[in-house]
Amino acid sequence: MSSPSLQAYRRVVREINRAAIAPRATRNPVVASSFRKLYEQNRDNESFAHDMQNALTFMHSQRMHKVLLDRYNPLHDLSPEERIKATARRVGLDMPVNSSDDKDN
Repeated sequence: MSSPSLQAYRRVVREINRAAIAPRATRNPVVASSFRKLYEQNRDNESFAHDMQNALTFMHSQRMHKVLLDRYNPLHDLSPEERIKATARRVGLDMPVNSSDDKDN
């Protein structure tokens, strides 16, 4: 049977893969090798397993926060001007044209 440290390590690696933005081929291999070395040095340490579980909980919570933020607040990553236009469109209005915009055309 595998140790709690190994189980926690595997779960953290899976969570990192789920949260990664870049494809696996383009990720920095130094991060993975450093993480593996850290595990190998501390595999018998119970506090390390506890720390790994805390890191796993944090990463999972961060990923879920981003998912929920994207789902329930789709305007969070827009600039203030884009947010105002999107909000006006949502209620069926268009933003008035500024006189400075007419001079540019």
